[in-house]
Amino acid sequence: MSGADIGTAGSARRRGEVALAGRAGDVPEVRKALEDPDPRVRVGALGALVRLGEAGPDDLAPLLADLDPRVRRDACELASRVPGSPVEPLLDDPDHRVVEAAAHAVGELGLHGATGRLSELASSHPDPLCRESAVAAIGALGDVGGLDAVLGALGDVPAVRRRAVVALAAFEGPEVEAALRRHLDDRDWQVRQAAAEVLGLSGVEPR
Repeated sequence: MSGADIGTAGSARRRGEVALAGRAGDVPEVRKALEDPDPRVRVGALGALVRLGEAGPDDLAPLLADLDPRVRRDACELASRVPGSPVEPLLDDPDHRVVEAAAHAVGELGLHGATGRLSELASSHPDPLCRESAVAAIGALGDVGGLDAVLGALGDVPAVRRRAVVALAAFEGPEVEAALRRHLDDRDWQVRQAAAEVLGLSGVEPR
């Protein structure tokens, strides 16, 4: 067996051990695996802690700063279930997938202080998935400081427009209603449908 095969087998064994420790509720054993050399083992350990209700911000912090972007992304996804997780700095991560996951976590955690940065991402991030996630997070927060960014996103690609329409459900006012009514005639049928649902209308058919 080659060194690579041995390493792969060892990693698989350690992942299995973490899973067993998690099912047994062995928190100390699971927590030790947060420092495993294999990224998949580290993420598996964090996931087990979250499922056990034992994960805290101090457990998340090292993985959110991990050198492997896959670990940072998965840690962001798990962080959305751990109040106090320091995810806001990852809105500036160089990896787009991490930014997308961080924006979602910010919205889930109710981090209103991030509205300004989310607005910037919604308006200018080069990746449409990141813009979409930022718009969704602003909607989840319902912070009026992000309303202009959501309205601006109504001119984006269809997926972002749909997300912006849904996000407008968190806001009120004539400007919001007017924007929703304009998008009853959007060229994308899913945007039209979303606008109708937010307005409480029915009978808007794809064309």
